[in-house]
Amino acid sequence: MAFLQRLLAGAKVEWLALGNVTLPTSNIRWRDAERAYRYIDLTSVDVETKAIGETTEIRASNAPSRAQKLVEKDDLIFATTRPTQQRYCLIGDEYAGEVASTGYCVLRAKREIALPKWILHWVSSRDFKTYVEENQSGSAYPAISDAKVKDFKIPIPCPDNPKKSLEIQAEIVRILDAFTELTAELTAELTAELTARKKQYNHYRDHLLSFEDGEVEWKPLGEIGEFIRGKRFTKADFSEDGIPVIHYGEIYTHYGAFADRVYSRVRAELESSLRYAQPGDVVIAGVGETVDDVGKAVAWIGAEPVAIHDDSYAFRHSMNPKFVSYVMQTAAFIDEKAKHVSRGKVNRLLISGLEKVNIPVPFSDDPEKSLAEQARIVAILDKFDALTNSITEGLPREIELRQKQYAYYRDLLLSFPKPVVVEA
Repeated sequence: MAFLQRLLAGAKVEWLALGNVTLPTSNIRWRDAERAYRYIDLTSVDVETKAIGETTEIRASNAPSRAQKLVEKDDLIFATTRPTQQRYCLIGDEYAGEVASTGYCVLRAKREIALPKWILHWVSSRDFKTYVEENQSGSAYPAISDAKVKDFKIPIPCPDNPKKSLEIQAEIVRILDAFTELTAELTAELTAELTARKKQYNHYRDHLLSFEDGEVEWKPLGEIGEFIRGKRFTKADFSEDGIPVIHYGEIYTHYGAFADRVYSRVRAELESSLRYAQPGDVVIAGVGETVDDVGKAVAWIGAEPVAIHDDSYAFRHSMNPKFVSYVMQTAAFIDEKAKHVSRGKVNRLLISGLEKVNIPVPFSDDPEKSLAEQARIVAILDKFDALTNSITEGLPREIELRQKQYAYYRDLLLSFPKPVVVEA
């Protein structure tokens, strides 16, 4: 804050709507278009990297109806559908003169007033995100109009001295760019390290559970335990207070190898009509968007029973639940499981086939010794799992802290004095 005060040196700050610091843009006239264009649709801009990824080549003969907005270098495009996702980027040389979807608001800076990156950093700010949340409309398909985006006000320092104003903007942009670059480098390093750790962990886990050495018997799941299918409930049944449940979709989007807490609850009135996984059961997703999602398993180690959806199964057995779940994460098990998935619009697990898949049972003739060996292996794998997957410790937590640190300093550097509102 002291730096910002020194930079401004008491200079006036005027808050102007984006519409007042940007230029009008134009749409393509397809009937006059003679060449092919790269089309930037709503999925082209990556939410995380803020960069354009895959685009398609279009001509007048096959252009989608939404392919309308011509963009130039240093234009900022902001997705106005599902705007809280913060899907935006600056147009670089590669896409100058190409076409963007009408799902984007195009912000072209009046360079004598505002730098393109000055607008970029404000669009990335907490204030802008809050503004979007307050001004979007629609629940199923939330959106914000271009006009509303352009109503958002940003500060212009020294409005009466454009040269000094742009110098101040440039200095803050320089610092924020440095923060962005440093954060990106640190995040990339940590992400690469995390990827390497996960690969190392997966290799070690798979080797440990292959039982190339040691006394083990491979038994079919149907011989070890039984599969209990859940009962149906819908999104309309979800409630903040009620019965704890595991929804099949959450198994591959929210859960790791084991869990003792749930992410969802349903209405208490459904209690008698549902089926439950007991503590120690392994809950398995029966359907999924991809073949890998189908059959994803999570060991339920909570203290109480938990309701399960009818597109999932509780595998009830007498083994260590974490051991069974870890086995179900191995590449060998996933390969075998994939043979028992019916593929179509919905990928579905065939339990009659999964029952025949073998898993290792160490010291199968000695239950006590078997459970002790399972527990020993689980203790080793738990340490690896905590290091690689937990958001509260290890590298994922470090990545999250780096990103929060950057956001904190960015918002601090953009903490310009707000105009005083005089009440009548």
